Amino acid sequence: MLSKTYTEYYTVEDYKHWHDEWELIYGVPYAMSPSPMVTHQSINMKIARQLSEKLDDCPSCQALFEIDWEISSDTVVKPDTLVICYEPDEKLTKKPEIIFEIASPSTVRRDETLKFELYQQEGVAYYIIVYPENNVAKVYALKEGRYIKVGDFSDENYTFITPKCNIDFDFSKIWRVR
Repeated sequence: MLSKTYTEYYTVEDYKHWHDEWELIYGVPYAMSPSPMVTHQSINMKIARQLSEKLDDCPSCQALFEIDWEISSDTVVKPDTLVICYEPDEKLTKKPEIIFEIASPSTVRRDETLKFELYQQEGVAYYIIVYPENNVAKVYALKEGRYIKVGDFSDENYTFITPKCNIDFDFSKIWRVR
């Protein structure tokens, strides 16, 4: 009889052989939703497009979406949209400056807890959780190693300050017009 509860543990090497969409956090696999819904994809594209356009004059930074960030040998995540301010290798292994996650019923708990703690621990300067059903984005900024809530944004502008550029972001432009 086993005295401990058995738990599977995986590494990035295992992850590389998986099919479909997964994230691996501290050795634990998390299945991602099949394909994001139209609203999710629409918002994600609007975020990425706006960030990309704002970064046209900043040669050091770029916006990317739905790309793996390999944090360690047992952790790889795929944020919805992110901003990096360095020239990446073939894969991302350094922290982004900004991460946007679009919450859905199947991911909201993970976005608000596990990823919140992970991104905070890794030193991501800004973490934004977007809630499409309420047309609100919660913006968190890293201060002295902890996320502090900046505010809830729907129609407001916010300036993200990175070491290499500032990004004036208009939250009113990401929502689907109904």
